[in-house]
Amino acid sequence: MLVGLLFAFLTLSAFNASPAHADEVGTEYDYTFVGNVQFDQEPLEGVEITVSGNGYTATVATDADGKWKIGVPEKASYKITLDEDTLPKGVVVAKGGATIEAEFALTATKAVNFFLGEGQRVTTSFFDQFVQRVVNGLNFGLLLALAAIGVSLIFGTTGLSNFAHAEMITFGALMTLTFGVDLAWPLWIAIIIALVLSAGLGWTLDAMIWKPLRRKGVGIIQLMIVSIGLSLALRYVYQFFYGGATQQLPGATLPSDIRFGAVALSWVDVASMIICVVVLLGVAYFLLRTRIGKATRAVSDNPSLASASGIDVDRVIRIVWVLGGLLAGLSGILYAYARPGVSWDMGFQILLLVFAAVTLGGLGTAFGALVGSIIVGLFTELTTLWLPSDLKYVGALIVLILILLFRPQGILGRKERIG
Repeated sequence: MLVGLLFAFLTLSAFNASPAHADEVGTEYDYTFVGNVQFDQEPLEGVEITVSGNGYTATVATDADGKWKIGVPEKASYKITLDEDTLPKGVVVAKGGATIEAEFALTATKAVNFFLGEGQRVTTSFFDQFVQRVVNGLNFGLLLALAAIGVSLIFGTTGLSNFAHAEMITFGALMTLTFGVDLAWPLWIAIIIALVLSAGLGWTLDAMIWKPLRRKGVGIIQLMIVSIGLSLALRYVYQFFYGGATQQLPGATLPSDIRFGAVALSWVDVASMIICVVVLLGVAYFLLRTRIGKATRAVSDNPSLASASGIDVDRVIRIVWVLGGLLAGLSGILYAYARPGVSWDMGFQILLLVFAAVTLGGLGTAFGALVGSIIVGLFTELTTLWLPSDLKYVGALIVLILILLFRPQGILGRKERIG
């Protein structure tokens, strides 16, 4: 039984004091979490506190007076976590747990309360952490594959590296937010409408921008620059209409109450994985078994030969853009639940990983994009066993560099003669 429970309080006095420079982060921001961690009326030095949420993470250690301060970029809900491994031996977080959800009220400073007590700390073994990270990596990799396959198909049929694909990802989540939260329509109807509009966005972009540019014979480099400009324009249009805050979709914060041994999942995680597998199998069937799918592969392999064989290349490209928009919208919805939260730049946050997956698997190959996405997803999660969460994308990009050094065409790509 825990004895000697004390209230480890985080007060505004920590904000008025002047903690050591190493014990405060984000001083350039207007909103601040502050604290003073004590046990048995004695300050605890070196206790690590992490604030995470809305795409932002920061960690500090308490100073000699037990004080710390972390600034955050926006007024929203955050998770405040006290790292129990940094507490003195025999001291644990007792009542309420080591992670607390906190959000600002009318002031720009927020104090959070923990309870500390004597007791035996329960730790998770490395194997259990490894298994949990593998499952999380597979979940994230499947989600990433939806976006990466669209990028790969568009590149394969047009040669365009579409940087605006990030905003196509964001579009699906924003439309779900609009109809499911702002208009309070049933969630399943909001998702269907969002997917239809996402497919329509792909059709519109090709009809109004990319097809006219292709007919004018605009080069690939110029098309890529146009996609960068389109990406910036759409992103800031989103910010103008939806603001810079992160908003939640219905059911995004369900607890992880489904357990398989060491693996803890929420119903949202399970549903996301099932949806991804079903959709990816459907895409595979479309590419391998249908006439349009076979035509798509033919155009991706050799557009000139496909045209000479009687295939309507423009029609195939239009279908690819619609499919790419649909997959991007679905990946955006699922990513909004995985983060969790919808923000104006959420697609841009994973754009680099999407391109890494496509390049890793092999440019222009849908199945290569799937393999690359799974690898990127796994390494993104597994590296958090050794690296801080802020650096979790580094491992995936290092793997990308290493594989391309030995296999420049990617895992499933084929060598092409240059010159």
